[in-house]
Amino acid sequence: MKATQRDFPGIAPRVAKQCSVFFFCGPDEAGASAAAEAVHAAMADAGERVELSGADLRRDPVLLGDEARSSSLFGDTRHIFVRASGDEVHDALANLFDGEGEACPVLVVATSATDKSRTAKLLEKREDALVAMFYPPDLRSMTGTVRDLADTAGVRLGGDLAERIARASGLDQRLAASEVAKLALYLDASPEAPKTAGPEEWDAIGAKTEEDGFMPIVNAALSGHARKLPAELARMCELGINPVGIALAVERRTAQLAQLAARLGRSNDVGGLIASEKQARRIFWKDERDLREQLQIWRGKRLDRLVARVTALHRHLLANSQSAELLLAQELTEVARVAATVGSR
Repeated sequence: MKATQRDFPGIAPRVAKQCSVFFFCGPDEAGASAAAEAVHAAMADAGERVELSGADLRRDPVLLGDEARSSSLFGDTRHIFVRASGDEVHDALANLFDGEGEACPVLVVATSATDKSRTAKLLEKREDALVAMFYPPDLRSMTGTVRDLADTAGVRLGGDLAERIARASGLDQRLAASEVAKLALYLDASPEAPKTAGPEEWDAIGAKTEEDGFMPIVNAALSGHARKLPAELARMCELGINPVGIALAVERRTAQLAQLAARLGRSNDVGGLIASEKQARRIFWKDERDLREQLQIWRGKRLDRLVARVTALHRHLLANSQSAELLLAQELTEVARVAATVGSR
C-alpha cells in the first residue's frame, strides 16, 4: 500500500500493526527517518533493533531474509532498520518475500529513491508493506510541526519561538524534536503539567542558529567558496559543532536544490524562480543569494551525483563517529572544489 506525506501521521498506528515491511523514501531524509521512528514507537513489541546498510544488502541480497527470520540472542523479538540509497534493497526485499517462515518487521529509509522506484513498485500492491514518500518542508510547515511537537511535550511556545526553532534546526524534524525535548526538560514540562517557553528560555538552552552555526559551512562548500571553507571547518572544531548536524544541513540544502531544480525544469531563469519562491514564502529571504548561486552550479546529473554523495556521507559519519570531523572535512572540500570549477566556467 502507499501513503502520502499528509496521510502518514494518521495511519501510522494502524500500519505499524498491519504491515511488516516499510519503505520510506523521497528527498526529505529527516521526515523519512522520523516516520520510521513513529512506526517503531507504534509497534506493540518492537524488541531488539538490528541495523543493516543498503550497501551490505546490495552485496548480499540473502542477508536480509536470514536476519529477519533469525531469533535474537535471548529469544526476544526484533526488528530490522535499513538506511539505503536508491534501489539498493530491491533484491534483498524480493528474496525476503520469497522465503518461508515468519519474518520480523523491516523498516527501510531510502532517501535517494522515490515512490516510482523499482523497490516501491515491488511493495506498493502488497497489503503487508507500506511505501511513503517525503518532501522537504518549507519554513511555514516546519513551524507548524514544531508547535505540534511542543504541544505533545507539554511546552507552550510564545511569540515567534516556533519559527526560530524551525530555522535553527535547519528545517530538520529530528533536530527540532531534540530542541523541543531540551526545552521540556529545562522547564520540567509534561503533557500533564504544561509550561510556557519564551525567548529567554530558548536563549538559555537553544542551539545556535543556522546563520551562526551550520549554514556558513554549508554555503562555503556548495557555492564553491574553497578559500573560505578551511576557516569554517576550523570554526566547527573550535566550537564543537556536531559534524552530523552539519551533514544534515548539507543534506537539507541539497534536497531543497533538487526541489527547486525540478520546478525550474529546462528554464535557465534561476533568478526569476528564486524571486517567486521568496514571494511565496517557500524560501527564507536570507537564503536567496546563496540559493541563486548554488542552483546555477548544481543541476542535472551533477545534482544527482551530489544527492547520492551527501546521502552516503551521512551513513559514513554515523558508522565512523570518531573520524566524523575528518570525513566531513574531506567530503566538503571535494564538493567545494567541484563547485568552484563549475562556477568559474
